[in-house]
Amino acid sequence: MRLTGKDLTIKVNGIEISYDDLGNGLMPVIFIHAFPLNKASWNRQTEFLQESHRVISYDIRGFGNSGIDEEEITISVMVNDLIRMMEMLGIEKAIICGISMGGYIALNAVTRFPDKFPALILSDTQCISDSEEARQKRFDNIELVKSGKVSEFSSAFVGKAFSKSTHSNNRELVDDTLADIQKTNTQTIINTLLALANRTETCTHLKSIFKPTLILCGEEDLVTPPEKSAFMNEKISGSILHLIPGAGHFPNLEQPEVFNNHLKDFLDKFISEN
Repeated sequence: MRLTGKDLTIKVNGIEISYDDLGNGLMPVIFIHAFPLNKASWNRQTEFLQESHRVISYDIRGFGNSGIDEEEITISVMVNDLIRMMEMLGIEKAIICGISMGGYIALNAVTRFPDKFPALILSDTQCISDSEEARQKRFDNIELVKSGKVSEFSSAFVGKAFSKSTHSNNRELVDDTLADIQKTNTQTIINTLLALANRTETCTHLKSIFKPTLILCGEEDLVTPPEKSAFMNEKISGSILHLIPGAGHFPNLEQPEVFNNHLKDFLDKFISEN
């Protein structure tokens, strides 16, 4: 029997995973959060869509209320958790929506398990692997966090992630996000930075994605600039790209109404055609 509600738990690959499962619909939509946030970052989307769709968000291992273990964290491990969670929840197929790191997971999952995901939503993400410069920056941040300067790491991250208008007009969002990041397990931050630095590219697989794909990106995203989304839009046949004004790296938080409307239009069209 399906359980519904918020902060449910399920044991996946030996880890207690915290998830929300709301609403009803024949085709579930699974939301995968960004680093170093958690499933609560999708609340504005799941609350909006639950009237018309079944929506699931979950904390990646080590984040939010999910458990952590000593296993090396990789994007592949995160995908394995996603697939196992789907199996345990009795979900054969789902629309997948990933932002930033969640997008890396989504692209990896669609590449490995194309039949499980009939539609794809990517936000503020990219298909490339880290450049040497980007890898070095992650290694520098690992040393920063190891030295106890999580606050310094968090402040720098938030400073770059949000748009200028968000910093000026929505300080509560910025401060709440900063507080959330600072609650994240230090070892999880370190392990995940290493996983991001070591991830492989998925660009060569984009031409093989023949499924409805929505790509969203904040116009002022400095972390993964809009040209990264434009590249994926060019390579994924039939994909749709929308840039969101007044938003940086987290348009789902910064401009939730605009983001939600794009989501609903895409999902409603997909459901009506399938």
